[in-house]
Amino acid sequence: MSLKILHNHPRCSKSREALALLESRGLRPEVVEYLETPLTLPELQTLHRQLGTPVRAMVRDNEDDYRELNLADASLTDTQLLQAVADRPKLLQRAIVVQGDRALIARPPELLNDWLK
Repeated sequence: MSLKILHNHPRCSKSREALALLESRGLRPEVVEYLETPLTLPELQTLHRQLGTPVRAMVRDNEDDYRELNLADASLTDTQLLQAVADRPKLLQRAIVVQGDRALIARPPELLNDWLK
């Protein structure tokens, strides 16, 4: 089964820790550096379904872009939020690990231990 990590290297220590945890288990995920290869709106919609979490859980609310775009506005739709992430990929939570039809926001990376069982 395919395994990939949406990774922000070298900036994010949690992303690096998640990748290291996967590799320590002998796993070799496809590494997608999403800041260099941003996800499209349809890809983010698929990721949302795989995560099974609210869209807002996918968005980093501590980024300047979050405040600049007023993404805290509760009237924004899921599509509007995901489009903001597509336009400004640093808003995407990290790291996200995708395996088959499921995904996990690996924050903290130790969440992967139970998820991979």
